[in-house]
Amino acid sequence: MLFRLSEVYKSYGSQDVLRGASLQINPGEHVGLVGRNGAGKTTLFRLIGGEETPDSGDVVRARGLNLGLLEQHVDFEPGMTVHESALAAFGRLQQIEHEMHELEHRMAEATDDLDAVLERYSDLQHEFEREGGFEYAARAEAILFGLGFEREMWQLETEKLSGGQKNRLGMARLLLAEPDVLLLDEPTNHLDVAGVEWLEEFLSSYASAYVIISHDRYFLDRSCRRIVEVENGKAVSYNGNYSAFLVEREERREAQRRAYENQQHLIAKTEEFIRRNLAGQKTKQAKSRRTMLQKLDRVEAVRADQSQGNFQLKGVERTGNQTLIVKDLAVGYPGKVLATDITFTLTRGEALGVIGPNGSGKTTFIKTLLGKLPPLAGETRWGTKVNIGYYAQQLDDLDERNEIIMELRRVAPSTVTAGELRGFLAKFLFVGDDVYKHVRDLSGGEKGRLALAKLIYSRVNVLVLDEPTNHLDIPSREALEEALDAYEGTIITISHDRYFLDRVATQILALDGQSAAEHYDGDYTEYHDWKALIRAEAASAKAAREKAASAPAAKTAPRAAAAAQGDDPANASRKGKSTEGKGGKKKQAHGAALRRTTQVIESEIAEVEKRLAALSDELSRPEVARDASRAMTLNDEYQQRDARLRSLYEEWEQVSAEAASA
Repeated sequence: MLFRLSEVYKSYGSQDVLRGASLQINPGEHVGLVGRNGAGKTTLFRLIGGEETPDSGDVVRARGLNLGLLEQHVDFEPGMTVHESALAAFGRLQQIEHEMHELEHRMAEATDDLDAVLERYSDLQHEFEREGGFEYAARAEAILFGLGFEREMWQLETEKLSGGQKNRLGMARLLLAEPDVLLLDEPTNHLDVAGVEWLEEFLSSYASAYVIISHDRYFLDRSCRRIVEVENGKAVSYNGNYSAFLVEREERREAQRRAYENQQHLIAKTEEFIRRNLAGQKTKQAKSRRTMLQKLDRVEAVRADQSQGNFQLKGVERTGNQTLIVKDLAVGYPGKVLATDITFTLTRGEALGVIGPNGSGKTTFIKTLLGKLPPLAGETRWGTKVNIGYYAQQLDDLDERNEIIMELRRVAPSTVTAGELRGFLAKFLFVGDDVYKHVRDLSGGEKGRLALAKLIYSRVNVLVLDEPTNHLDIPSREALEEALDAYEGTIITISHDRYFLDRVATQILALDGQSAAEHYDGDYTEYHDWKALIRAEAASAKAAREKAASAPAAKTAPRAAAAAQGDDPANASRKGKSTEGKGGKKKQAHGAALRRTTQVIESEIAEVEKRLAALSDELSRPEVARDASRAMTLNDEYQQRDARLRSLYEEWEQVSAEAASA
């Protein structure tokens, strides 16, 4: 056990955040902490770290526990560079290194206490090696690269870093320190997709424990083997990653619904018995059952979620079959090209997901499609009857003075009832009296939900969304996905949320920040796996080229050796009859050798073909296709075996032909 919370209660003023929450984390566990904004996830972290104390209940930590908390605001010592700040995680190793250098100087001076110096030096050297002293600099550099710090940034003073860069450097320092347990609060917030994927790979082989608060469900899927949901003040644990958690949670909820309904039926029957018999002949039985009801452990009703809203999304006007045609498009600004050669066709009802690092031109591409910026080259052509709704991150279209329900009514027909508006708002998690809150009092996430609700309710037939899941917690993202599932129009969305893209996108447009653009028919995971296979094939092709480049020298070597011994076939005519005298015996021996070689080749061909069949079967399995690392490894082996098989067939044909002519 690393730490344990038992029946913890925590309130802030009149707001009860935790109501009897219990949680235990053991060594090596990889845990994701999920729940609505305000559910108490960050409060749990503060309790674990000792920044807060519970109102009641216990927080127990293992003796000597080394906690590593990723904070949202990170500070560094003034004057330190990026590289120095990362290496500061190895303070003890640097102290040992410094002392070893001092001892080396003393040894060079041949001091009187040389034996003691040598003994101390030897002890330090063993400790340095045991603690990874010879690898720590390389580890620091690998993590800096992985988190997006190129070498030219290493000597930059930390005071000159942006807030996001400081957070990434703080994470680098924390990962290098390797505490007993990592507490990571939204670690992917300041990372691009490449950085997130690097962090996923790093954490997959991380030996120590960690607990992650994250809204990135794809990241939770790849990084966590246990999910803890904070809901209604409790912490409920589920085994498996995020996708497994969704399945098990629904199964538990269904079981709870049945138990609640059965218990309510029992309570109703018992109350009816008490009512009829309390003053009659069965008074004692009625009183006994009344006591039983008073002591009954009541099953809680399952909390209603967004799926219980009573609104059915109305259809939108149909566009032409081809909603958008883009051909050879280049976007950017005069003197600054951001992306070129963008070509695709988006048909009615499809969804295009636009991905790429910051600064790659995603928003510029959207603005070009909307006519807000002129194209640098190429053309865009919208289809017939297109009516576009645009969601920007600035949320400029909300009136701060309005209540939520009145803000939605701005885009509703005059005949729409308040009940219908409330039903639709429930799909976006505005339930009960929430609909009467003023826009000015909403959080950033709530404003985002309201803006999206307005846009979808306005019944435009093309939605253009710029990072719609920013500032949304997981339930809000799921609500948006459900609404978009029911939406019959066409969608273009910029997003870094890979789980959202898998739910929504039917096409992917990837901008790489180097002016290149890549289009793929499929969702994000399919695109990701396709790219992984391309990289694997490129690596295999490179290896094959390198092998082919060295082949001629290998083939000429036997001939040169034969010539030195006087057996070069090219010299046979010059040797005349001296060779022919031994011809019969030589041909018989050579034929036997060829027959043995043919048998060996055929045996190896059979083995290679068997392995290729097994590899092909593995590569066709869905779980392998979604595991990029495993797919690349298997594909590498497949390419190598396939090349070997072709080589064996060529060798077999050559040897067979020589045997036939011998």
